[in-house]
Amino acid sequence: MSRVNGFLEHDDVVARLWQEHARAAFPTGLRGVELAGVDMVLLDADIAGCVSTWRTNGGVLDIERQKVLRNCIADVDQVMPLLNDAEHICYYRRLRQLAQLVSDTGPQP
Repeated sequence: MSRVNGFLEHDDVVARLWQEHARAAFPTGLRGVELAGVDMVLLDADIAGCVSTWRTNGGVLDIERQKVLRNCIADVDQVMPLLNDAEHICYYRRLRQLAQLVSDTGPQP
């Protein structure tokens, strides 16, 4: 595993978080749930789709998916304070980390 100054490189962190996400089941308590007008399943799917595309494209994401990802980050930030189950919080915290890491590599508005 590559290391820079004792820290995992960006891509390694994304890969590790992605593996964790792939192993985690979607929280059953959030299926069919909207919080603050945000569909929790769709939020998960949008972030996962962008991260998957970024990985498939060698760390590149088109501008449209960058916009989707930035909107998803804002949505996660909006719903996080409304989550009160530790499993739900962990699941969406990891998704937000993935979204932020991938978003940070693209063009900024």
